[in-house]
Order: sequence, then C-alpha cells, then structure tokens
Amino acid sequence: MGTAFRMGPAYFPTILGGLLFVIGTISVMRAFITVGDPIGRFAMRGLVLVTGSIFLFGFLVRGLGVALALPVLVVVSAYASTKFLWGPTFIMAVGLTVFCVLVFLEGLGVPLPVLGPWLGG
Repeated sequence: MGTAFRMGPAYFPTILGGLLFVIGTISVMRAFITVGDPIGRFAMRGLVLVTGSIFLFGFLVRGLGVALALPVLVVVSAYASTKFLWGPTFIMAVGLTVFCVLVFLEGLGVPLPVLGPWLGG
C-alpha cells in the first residue's frame, strides 16, 4: 500500500474509499437528525433519458463521428430536464462539440472520427 510519501498502487483508492465512507456516514447521520422536506418522486424519465443518451452516443460515435453523436447526447440528456429549452440546449451542444473536438481529438489525439463513415468521413 505504501505511505503518503511513497504511495503504492492501493494507497489512493484506499484513502478515497475511506473518505467517501466518512462522508456517507455523516450524510446518513444528518438525515436522521435534521428535519426537512420529504424526498419527491423518483425521476424515472430523467434516469432513462440520460442513461439512454450515453448508450446512444456509444452506438453512434463510430458511425456518425463525434461532431454529430455529441450533439445528440447533449440534446437527449437535456430533454430529461423539466426546464428544457431548445435555444440554450443548441448553444450548449455546439459549444461542447467544438470544445471536445478541439481538446480531445485535435489536442490529445483521441482516435475517434470527427465525421464517421456513415457520412463518408
């Protein structure tokens, strides 16, 4: 495991797991002590749309490329919100796509196509 000065491969996961355990224990204890509003309905629509958008991105990224699969991910996952609006979602999709293409594909050289083979890229 090692020490703080000579960390081994198990040091960071062990410390991180311990910190998460402490935070979780404190959160559970606070839930029994403080009085608050009850938890609302479980948002099944949001869970399905956000999870589905990730799977859809994974399916589409090799065929369509990052430039089209990423905006689909953003739009579908944003649609999970009850405050969904097309304007801000479109701006976010374009901004994230440009950022990810520049940083990950061009800057870091991640081997994914900008435009995939389904579009002749």
